[in-house]
Amino acid sequence: MSEGSWLNRRAFLKGAGATALAGAATSGASLLHPVTAGAAVQDGSGQFDFDTPYDRIGTDCAKWDTIIERHGAENIQVAMGVADMDFKCAPVITEALMDRVKHENWGYLKMPEDFFPAIVDWNRTRHGLEINPDLMALSDGVHPALIAALKALARPGSKVLLTTSTYSGFYMDLRESHTLAEESPLIIDNGVHRLDFDDLESRISQETDVLILCNPQNPTGNCWSPEDLMRLGQLCLERRVVVLADEIHCDFVTRGQKYTPFASLPDKNVVNNSVTFQSGSKTFSLAAMKVAWFHSTNPEYFRKVQDQHMAQTNTLGVVAHHAALRGGAEWLDQLLVYLDGNHDLVEQYLRDNVPQIKYTKAQGTYLAWLDVSQIGEAIGAAEKAVAATETEEEEVTPEDIVVRWLVENAGVYTNPGSNYGPGGEGWVRMNLGASRQLIQVALDNIAEAMNSL
Repeated sequence: MSEGSWLNRRAFLKGAGATALAGAATSGASLLHPVTAGAAVQDGSGQFDFDTPYDRIGTDCAKWDTIIERHGAENIQVAMGVADMDFKCAPVITEALMDRVKHENWGYLKMPEDFFPAIVDWNRTRHGLEINPDLMALSDGVHPALIAALKALARPGSKVLLTTSTYSGFYMDLRESHTLAEESPLIIDNGVHRLDFDDLESRISQETDVLILCNPQNPTGNCWSPEDLMRLGQLCLERRVVVLADEIHCDFVTRGQKYTPFASLPDKNVVNNSVTFQSGSKTFSLAAMKVAWFHSTNPEYFRKVQDQHMAQTNTLGVVAHHAALRGGAEWLDQLLVYLDGNHDLVEQYLRDNVPQIKYTKAQGTYLAWLDVSQIGEAIGAAEKAVAATETEEEEVTPEDIVVRWLVENAGVYTNPGSNYGPGGEGWVRMNLGASRQLIQVALDNIAEAMNSL
């Protein structure tokens, strides 16, 4: 990136608030008076400032720098792809890290005695979930832990059930564990995605060992109900399919919704047929810190996964997570209100100003799953994808074409729905874990681009 482009980016971020406020006057959504009335933190006036745009460019940031390198700084005003957040972390985390850095020695770490109790207390307090610390282990990420579980509980070459659209990283985990995807597309009912139990059951065979459950669901944002989870769990138990529950987004639910831990279900046999994976990496935006954990109520499953797993956690990651779990609750509580306002803004703005894009407010996560099929039709995305595939000698999907169109015409980057398996056709994923001022800029740019069609 040139020095001029860098300075232009800096200037944009410094002026984003004024630009967004000016745009809000004509868009029908005000930054000073958010769509959803609620706590003062929705407009950035609470104890923690989520509203001032935070510049991450030039820090080797995957969400911003990678996309700028790919598309050019002149084409990216708002990067809304990779699922981490553009906020300063909770102050308690920074304070703990700075305190630890003062001790200038980085030898082997003895795990703090209070670390596992902090995880147990967090789950009990926030989710009513009791975890046996003797059946919990640390990992350097949900991915390494999931891969270990797949190697332990799924035969090489066996089928792994995925309810799609689902997190794209699962496909990498399957490759690493030499297992194969068996994809069951979700049903869309008035904008809400639902499990297709008939299809799920039809896809279970003697070759099916495992189902990966994403709860809450990425990218759709669904928080699965206790009834759905019980029905799914009983089906898997009856058919001898182990449930691996990725619950990394568990701390993010929108107003009026509820996350139900799979391990909290009332049927002990169903729960014993599962392993759960969690981390603070989404909750506190600590992906770079490489700390996660997995737990089970089944000693045999737990031992088998441990036999395939070797944790590679690091000192600063443990310090950051420990500080977050013990002191970050208030920061998170205020963040959740702010994120809820972001979801409301996007839903109402698109309904009022860009009806060609459909969005039903997510039940959980800070991700918005947008139906852009009408954009695809308007710009001839299917035909352009065929032509691009021939030219670029790799598969280009219609969703890739829509993403490129949004970059070129609105300066906004999103993730193509085709990344998330069957059911992602005609969709993109938008990350709302950012200042509402930047989200307003993105929405205004998209509206202006759509007016040009």
